[in-house]
Amino acid sequence: MDMKTQFEPLNMIMLVDDDDTTNFVNKRLLTKLGVAKEILIKKNGAEALEYLQESARQGIAYPDLIFLDIKMPVMDGFSFLDEYQSQNLAQNNSMIILMLTSSASFYDLERLKEYDSVKKHFSKSLTENDIKEIMAEYYQKK
Repeated sequence: MDMKTQFEPLNMIMLVDDDDTTNFVNKRLLTKLGVAKEILIKKNGAEALEYLQESARQGIAYPDLIFLDIKMPVMDGFSFLDEYQSQNLAQNNSMIILMLTSSASFYDLERLKEYDSVKKHFSKSLTENDIKEIMAEYYQKK
């Protein structure tokens, strides 16, 4: 199944995770499947937030999709989501945020429901089926 015939490649996907191996594996899979023209890696929520603020100010490329880890040093996924909402970075934007976690507690999963911008959560690392499901659900050619 050729993904390119079913979906236009996204302009940019941002991976926000402090784990180099997870980032490497996810980027390699996304690149192999050709789902984005650019894949940007940020090591924590603060770096991701800084990029989004800069994008908003300068009008530079904004990710279409963010894969966000819940547990990271400096700024974790929940702190990122709180700042993202409080700074109105989502306004006029169709960006989708999907959470990645290696150990989702019931509490974490319940808490994710508080954020409109978070569509789903996935276990690390992403699989080809995860990507196909995401692309079919959110980016299928009309």
